[in-house]
Amino acid sequence: MKKIRVRFERDETADHIDIVIRADEKDEQVAALMEKLSGRETAKLTVLDKSNCSCVIGEEEIILVSADGKNVRITATGGMYCAKQSLQSMEKRLSRKFLRVSRFELINLSMVRKYDFTVGGTLRIEFEDGTETWASRRYIPLIKRRLSGEEGYLC
Repeated sequence: MKKIRVRFERDETADHIDIVIRADEKDEQVAALMEKLSGRETAKLTVLDKSNCSCVIGEEEIILVSADGKNVRITATGGMYCAKQSLQSMEKRLSRKFLRVSRFELINLSMVRKYDFTVGGTLRIEFEDGTETWASRRYIPLIKRRLSGEEGYLC
């Protein structure tokens, strides 16, 4: 674990709190610190398991969320679940660790093993558990910006 120094700089013109983290690389410790400093707790979702029983899962367990008509399916480390919320309302509840890759899918960036940008301009996303999905072409510029960190905070 790296040593952490904290200091305060007064700026009377500032109307917000600005936190900058300087490190030699963005490793797990830096990412965890950024998540804690963002002031956002991880979401807990009430979902239905395969026997249609209600249970609660944390967003850190979610691999991807997909919508198929009115059905919203959650692929998680503990299995498959269904949600009663819409994909759009789930996107609002989940942290910035999640990214929309198509009209019908959200992915957990911290669960991604590999991004494969093909010559044809498509993007295959492989997750830690071997699951894979494809990003919609119209979302690829947004995904590239997010992955390159242009959008600011990147998980």
